Formats: sequence, C-alpha cells, structure tokens
Amino acid sequence: MFLVPHEFLHAPFDRPTAIAAGVPARVLEGTRFHRLHKGVYCHRNHVLTWNDRLRAARLALPDTARTTGATRLRELGLDVGAPFPLHFVVGGDLHLVLDGVFLHRTVKMPPHDEHGVSAEAAFLAFCAESRLVDAIKVGSVLLYRELMDLRLLEELLTEERWRRGVPETSFVLPFLDARCRSLPEAELVAYVVFAELPVPEVNQIIELADGSAVTPDLWFESFGLAVEYEGSQHQDDRAQYVADIDRYAAYRRNGIPYEQVTKERLRSPKATVRLVHRAVVARGYDGPPPNFDGAWPTLFKPLRDLVRRQRAA
Repeated sequence: MFLVPHEFLHAPFDRPTAIAAGVPARVLEGTRFHRLHKGVYCHRNHVLTWNDRLRAARLALPDTARTTGATRLRELGLDVGAPFPLHFVVGGDLHLVLDGVFLHRTVKMPPHDEHGVSAEAAFLAFCAESRLVDAIKVGSVLLYRELMDLRLLEELLTEERWRRGVPETSFVLPFLDARCRSLPEAELVAYVVFAELPVPEVNQIIELADGSAVTPDLWFESFGLAVEYEGSQHQDDRAQYVADIDRYAAYRRNGIPYEQVTKERLRSPKATVRLVHRAVVARGYDGPPPNFDGAWPTLFKPLRDLVRRQRAA
C-alpha cells in the first residue's frame, strides 16, 4: 500500500501538488480520498473545518478570485452571516459551479489584497443582502476595529455607484456607531436608539467616587445607570470573568445601579428594550415609553426593501 505523505492527510490539496509529490493518480481516485471539487481532494479521515472549505475553494477557483461579503468579513474576524455558501468575486464573465461556493462576477474588481476584497468592498456586498440591524452591527464593529476606512468607503459609494450594495450601504451609513466594540454591543445600542429611549454613552470611561474607573457598555449619564452585555466569552474567558467580577464589585461599592443583558435575553429585542426602560424609569426617567411603531420595525427589514421604499416615497 502506498504510504501517503503527512501533508496530504490533514488539509485539502490539489491534484498537481499531490502528483508532483509522488502520490499516484490511482491513489487519489481510490477510497482513501474524497474529491471536494474538480482536482481538489482531502483524506477521508480528515474532518473539514470552515477554513479547510475556504482553502479547497481557493484551490479550485482561478487565482484572480477573491473572497467577498460575509466570507471576507469572517476572514477579518467577524462571525457574521451564514458560513456557507462561501462568497467569492472574480472579474469577467467566468461561469463556474462549485459545491458550497457562490461566485460573483464583476466588470471591475473592487479594491483587494491577495486574499479578499477590502473591508469596505466586503461591507458593500454584505449590505446588499442584509437586514438593517445586521448591517449596523457589522459596520460599527469594522469602524471600531479600524478595519474599515470611512473615506475609502465614501469613495466607493460616490465613484462606483453602479456597484451592487451601494444604495443599501448609503442607507445604513448614518446609523453606524464606531464606539461599539462587539456585534452584540452594537445590536443593543441599535435597539435602544430605534426604540427612542434616551441615547446612552458607549464605552465611556467613568471615574467613580472611590477613585476607581469603569467602562460600561452603555452609560445613561443622566440617570447614573450602567447597562452591560454578558456574552458567552464572559463565562468562557477566565480573565474576562474575573474582570467582570471586579467591575460589578466597583459598581456596588460606589452605589452605581447596573443591568445585565445576556446573550439569551438579547434574542428577545423588545424584552431587552423594556428591561432598559424599566431601569431608567427606576432612576427618574419620565419620558415616553419605548416606541415599537416608528423606526423600530425597519431594524428587521432587508436593506434592499428599505431602499426601495425610500425611492418610492
């Protein structure tokens, strides 16, 4: 039996590379390997990860293809959109069908590096398909992490207005908040703003009476209230867990009321907003209750529908 070299056991590879390394064609076509795409294989015992699927697609696509949309955003570290199909873009009129891959074609490639399109171009492609709230989350975090440049984004919007996603991106741009450090945090801020509750400060350093300092996710200064998002990383990451304990102890020590919004609670947007409303009311807020009839419903609509409605109006 042919002994397969180690490098072909734990990652996808293409046929020319294997043949050049001495792997016989009959072995590739045998039972020890799965064919992922034409000329692309992996060992039958290897469990494919998302990155493996991405590598396999790159091997099967032309060298000029680049990741775009949610796929590119995942490469940049944002867990957004559906993991599949993988989204690539290529210049010209190439028609190629690959399992689990959506290949976009364009007359002119957007700005890109050797791996994928720029963050600005990826955001355009994402907005073409996303809901308003999801675009707000993604755009806000891209700005916070300095992955996206507003100047370059504006250039795409004005100089290449024919691109898919330009109207949708233009619509969402005023709602982005570069102060948001995470996707759930940006989602929470959007819920509060679109429900027309008092607008909080976001990630602002607060000096406490005992000389310590905290940075609440949301800070309602007029009411002395902090609202914190508690995601799974707050439990899984030991350093984050200890930091949370210290922060909440500081709140209690200084008499600062706070509310915690968990990942599970955030799945119920209206319930989350009502929780925040009750908290600010308890601290003296006497303004109107949450408005779920005004701008609120637009959060959950596809941007393309909002743009179409805006044009009709």
